[in-house]
Amino acid sequence: MNTILAYKIIEFNKNLHYSGKLPDDFQVLNPYLDNPETMLVMEKFYHKYYNDSNQRKFLIGINPSRHGAGVTGVPFTDTKRLESVCGIKMKSAYTHEISSVFMYDMIEQYGGADEFYKDNYINSPFPWAIVRKSKGSWINANYYDDKELFNDVKDFMIDCLKKHISLNLDTSEVFILGKRNADFISKLNKEAKLFDKMTVLEHPRYIQQYKSKEKDLYIDKYILALKNN
Repeated sequence: MNTILAYKIIEFNKNLHYSGKLPDDFQVLNPYLDNPETMLVMEKFYHKYYNDSNQRKFLIGINPSRHGAGVTGVPFTDTKRLESVCGIKMKSAYTHEISSVFMYDMIEQYGGADEFYKDNYINSPFPWAIVRKSKGSWINANYYDDKELFNDVKDFMIDCLKKHISLNLDTSEVFILGKRNADFISKLNKEAKLFDKMTVLEHPRYIQQYKSKEKDLYIDKYILALKNN
C-alpha cells in the first residue's frame, strides 16, 4: 500500500460518497461530479504539497463553501489563491472566497504554502458543500444549521474524521475553526474519542467579515497555536 500522503488523500476524495438522508430543502454538492477539472487541480495540489508520509497537525473546518473547496476541491482555497499562491491554474472556473483570503494571508506569515502544508492538513468533518433552498434559490449551509441535518450526517462525519486521522495525523491536539463548529465536534469527539485536546480558533470567514481591523492579531493567534509544539 502506498504510504505517500498525496495518494491516500486523493483516494479518499475520489471514493467519497454520501448516500445518507438529508432533510427537505438541503442538497450536497460533489465538486468532482460537477466539474471534471476539479479532480485534476485537486490531484496537482496534493502531489505538490503532500508528496511524503510525514505526520501533520489537523485543522478542522465546517464544510466547504460553494466558492472555495466546492470548486477547487482544496479546503479554504479559491481559484484565485490556487493560482497566485500554489501556482495551479483552473481554466473552467474563477472564484473569490473570503475565508481563503484570511487563510492565505496567515499562510504567508507562517512561512509560505510549502512550509504550512508540510506541517498541517486542513479538511472538514463533512467534506462537501451543503446548500439549502431559500426563497427559490440555493445558498450555502453549514452541517449544524439544522438539527435534523446534523443528526442525518453525524455518523458519516465521524467516519470521515476517522479516515482523515488514518492519514497519519496528530490526534494529541486538533485545531477547530469556528466556535460553533467546536461545540458540535466536541459532541462527535465524546462519542467517538478521536482527539485528546481541542484548540478552538476563530473561523476565517468570521475574522474577515467582522474582525478585519484586528486581522493581524488573529493571524498571530493561529501561528502561535500551530507552532506551539
